[in-house]
Amino acid sequence: MPDYRFRTIDASGKIRSDTMVASNPMELEKRLNNMGFDLLSYKEHNNLTRGSFRRKNISRRELINFTFHIEQLIKSGVPLIDSLRDIRDSMEYSHFTDVLQTIIDDIEGGKTLSLALAEHPAIFDKVYVTLVRVGEETGQLAEVLKDLGETIRWQDELVSQTKKIMIYPAIVTVIVLMVVTFLMMYLMPQLVPFIKNIGSEIPLHTQILIDVSNFFLDYWYVMFSLPPLIYSVLKFAAARNPKVKYFLDGLKLKVWIFGPLLTKIKLARFANYFAMMYSSGITVLDALNISADMVDNMVLEASIRTARNSISDGVIISKSFESVGVFPSMIVRMLKVGEDTGAMDDALLNVSYFYNREVKESIDKIEPTILPILTVVLGGIMMWIMMAVLGPVYDAVAGVKL
Repeated sequence: MPDYRFRTIDASGKIRSDTMVASNPMELEKRLNNMGFDLLSYKEHNNLTRGSFRRKNISRRELINFTFHIEQLIKSGVPLIDSLRDIRDSMEYSHFTDVLQTIIDDIEGGKTLSLALAEHPAIFDKVYVTLVRVGEETGQLAEVLKDLGETIRWQDELVSQTKKIMIYPAIVTVIVLMVVTFLMMYLMPQLVPFIKNIGSEIPLHTQILIDVSNFFLDYWYVMFSLPPLIYSVLKFAAARNPKVKYFLDGLKLKVWIFGPLLTKIKLARFANYFAMMYSSGITVLDALNISADMVDNMVLEASIRTARNSISDGVIISKSFESVGVFPSMIVRMLKVGEDTGAMDDALLNVSYFYNREVKESIDKIEPTILPILTVVLGGIMMWIMMAVLGPVYDAVAGVKL
């Protein structure tokens, strides 16, 4: 599909230049008119390949809005193509409008919505495409899109909450590092001659502080370059070696305070997807297979796939989940009750609710836990420096005979 470079003018007389994908110049002009612009000139720039769409992503907020709007339009009886065109024309021009245009063209060419979405895996993941396909096959596309929208919205809220609680501890940590750096690289070098000229024996804790300050001064470039270097090396190694990635993923789950929270977040995401797919009519094995891909942690993914293999061998769901040792006993009991009563749908929804609640409670507990620790660490560092600096001074003054 051609990519047009164009110049437009709006109602206020402002001229702008941009690029847009359109099937032909008439389509380009129509879309710009719907956006409130008059086309002045255009030129076919180049041809965008589908690979270029795959390399780009959109914000979660855009995906939520798209899912909500198409669900509302389809539920209201608006034809699919018209729904997609309405959404495209109502948006400000962005990469996503080009993606929508390619989806419209694919559907007009005979593809189903799910197949058209599958052409853009960076935007619509495997779960999204699979559930849309199930909705098409069962005639419940609007209901499936509603569930998808709620799940994506939950993920967006979870990310926002996690960022919110991390902002203040991150600021405090940065302040601690800046204070320590200032003391070691600026203040201590000025105090060292004074301490040595006092004449008394330098205490051990003072000598340690002086040595640390000298290390900061002599190897400051190592101190600042080593953390990003280690991060880059580990990231590169994890991308190239699955064993390294597996080890690092396992390490993430064991980090104090954050490890258990990360585990709950990953399993909450898995439980949401698993419950949603199972209730949509997808088989347990297929739902587990797709949900495992969404966990984004090789250790948890391996556990889920182990449970799936047990189920495929004839072991009941609750026993399979219990054997991997990842899921709490309460989750296993919920699944057991669901199996005994034949209400597995409700059991999986309860599992999803359980993890959502656990994640929320864990997030609420993190900030009150971290802040006192950071305060104590900062206070301890300041106390050590004060004792190391003032201790020799006090000893010298106390030794003076009046």
